[in-house]
Amino acid sequence: VFRLWRRKFGARANLGSRQQLGEIIFGELKHPCSEKTKTGRAKVDEEVLEKIDLPFVKNYLRAEKLKKVKSTYLDGLKREVVGGFVHPVINLHLVKTFRSSEDHPNLQNVPTRAAEFGEIVRRSFIPRDGCVLVEVDFSALEFKISASFWDDPAMLAYASDQAKDIHRDMAAKLFLCKRSEVNKKSRYVAKNQFVFPILYGSYYVQCARHIWEDKEKHGLTVNDVPMQEWLKEKGIRKLGDCDPKVPPREGTFEAHVKGVEEWFMEKFSSFASKKDKWQQDYQKRGWFPMMTGFRASGIYTRNELLNTPIQGPAFHCLLWSLVRMQKWLDRKGMGAKIVNEIHDSMLLDVPRGELQAILDKAEKVMTRELLEAWPWIKTPLTVEVEVGEENWWGKKPWHRLDGKWQPK
Repeated sequence: VFRLWRRKFGARANLGSRQQLGEIIFGELKHPCSEKTKTGRAKVDEEVLEKIDLPFVKNYLRAEKLKKVKSTYLDGLKREVVGGFVHPVINLHLVKTFRSSEDHPNLQNVPTRAAEFGEIVRRSFIPRDGCVLVEVDFSALEFKISASFWDDPAMLAYASDQAKDIHRDMAAKLFLCKRSEVNKKSRYVAKNQFVFPILYGSYYVQCARHIWEDKEKHGLTVNDVPMQEWLKEKGIRKLGDCDPKVPPREGTFEAHVKGVEEWFMEKFSSFASKKDKWQQDYQKRGWFPMMTGFRASGIYTRNELLNTPIQGPAFHCLLWSLVRMQKWLDRKGMGAKIVNEIHDSMLLDVPRGELQAILDKAEKVMTRELLEAWPWIKTPLTVEVEVGEENWWGKKPWHRLDGKWQPK
């Protein structure tokens, strides 16, 4: 393919040129063009390239991602290292939803889903001598905050039952399988392309399109059967028009997702009715209150209006816990250090001898003391713990068994 590329462009041949790549793929190789720009040129962004089943394009994408890992992450990290450590700047005043942001370097954006690229970056972070890296993560926090904020009885009951998992259950409905057949990837797609989008103001047309694309992007399967084949067996062969002006055609994935959305809104009917009133109240006042005491004002889109009162307080739960943990560490003269936070998880560098005490305290702060301080949280809270013996990438799940924390 590159010989063809050089023959066409000669000395101007440039592997970094997406325009040239488009001319080769869609012009010279005659591959069907699925999307075009406003000027009529073939789109050659990553989303389009991911769908093209050509070995050259797959290798091209992998090379581009490796270059990004090197330039954006590894080179960026190297520039910020001082004496073997990086000290990112954590901002609490820049994000409209009241979340934090991070820069120099941004460790909240280190890749994790693409295993190859995540490992390259995350294995660069190692604990101090005699220590381990510990990540303590709130479990399903945003859904629990949503249930508390909307005060939806069905949502509260769902979020309070540890045996239930809304993301797993919605994956089972979306992909027409049993809950026991839902794997980590399909749960992730259901969570990020359906549950939270619906909670934050999206609807079935957008969700159907994104889930359909992600089934290939993430290589979704059910019982090792590729998702495309699995859905065909269930009678769904096409995505559908995904045109807001056209009702979805029966038998399409779009129509199926519309049905799942209707189930969701019927199940959580209090949320469905309250979100419209929430928007009307904001339009009258121009501001809205947060459960953590802040007042958000200014121009908010519909999605931001539904997102902010959930995402902001969810982050404040972590922020409150971080402050509490730091005071305890100082008071006890502990050697452990809080080294980072990622929205609903805290990362600590912990001496091995302090590990049990640190995990006990973190769980107590995040699941009991927080509820005592903020009674507006109406559901139980739980945490997930992972420990990295050698580096951040190699962390493994831990749990408490017979009063002692140990690997699962």
